[in-house]
Amino acid sequence: MKFCFSLFVALYFLSSVSTSFAEKGYPETVQSIQIKSSADGIVQNALYFSPKVDHEVPLLVALHTWSSDWKNTHNVPLAEGCIERGWAFIHPDFRGPNRRPEACGSDLAVSDIIDAVTWVQKKTKINSSRIYLAGVSGGGHMALQMAGRAPQIWAGVSSWVPITDCAAWHRECVKSGRRYFNDLEKSCGGKPGVSPAVDEEYKRRSPLTWLGEASKVPIDINAGITDGHTGSVPISHSLRAFNFLAKDIHRITDEEIDFFTEKSEVPESLPKSKPDPSYGEDHQPLWRSKSNMARITIFDGGHQMVPVAIFAWLEQQEKK
Repeated sequence: MKFCFSLFVALYFLSSVSTSFAEKGYPETVQSIQIKSSADGIVQNALYFSPKVDHEVPLLVALHTWSSDWKNTHNVPLAEGCIERGWAFIHPDFRGPNRRPEACGSDLAVSDIIDAVTWVQKKTKINSSRIYLAGVSGGGHMALQMAGRAPQIWAGVSSWVPITDCAAWHRECVKSGRRYFNDLEKSCGGKPGVSPAVDEEYKRRSPLTWLGEASKVPIDINAGITDGHTGSVPISHSLRAFNFLAKDIHRITDEEIDFFTEKSEVPESLPKSKPDPSYGEDHQPLWRSKSNMARITIFDGGHQMVPVAIFAWLEQQEKK
């Protein structure tokens, strides 16, 4: 009788853990797991899904937003898309909200994401030529950070409304009254310009510092035309990241970037984009450009991602 009661309690506990994520929006097949950091030994939480198959499958690493952690529900559509396609899915914590030195694009956060990939590869047969990375907002920031910090891993990186220059974003948040400048100061040790050491922290946590290492990684950058007005990240961050990755002939001018950012309109000097069904009726591309391994899309929308468009692009990417 004791054994039966203990078994009942154990099964109830396991079912409660599974249901808790279903209540937050994640399917019940998405599990909570723990991964010991290879950098400092601290255990990091994550959400994980693996299809029950014997062959190799693609892996999508989905990154949480700026102020959230591994339980963030913004990426529920990405988990659902992986389940539908038979892909593996991992949603790591990488030190939680970006308001302390251990988080916000730090060496520890970078190590956590690499650890998550390694952990999945030990548990599931992963097609190493189809390991993908995606994130929106703070997740978009970290996606570009990882493109430069660990370019050898990724078959494709999809970054949506990312922060790419932390010092610039600090100035913009101070000007707009958005609280994120406090997060940056907690992460980097103070305001930009306080000391060379603090300035170095802002630089190391900015994707623009590392994108030179990502020249051979397929990167898809997306921003809603009204972000920075209706949202928290001016689209200049996305445009400057594309310029960094693009050939000289494909770069847009500072004047065009300023027009995009201030007017929330496509400059007349740039061609309008062709329709793209994967963006849906409400978020069609307004301007798109491709150069080297990078693509940028400015779409009709704000501070958001379009999950169907993420999968449509990633499905076309495979490391040669």
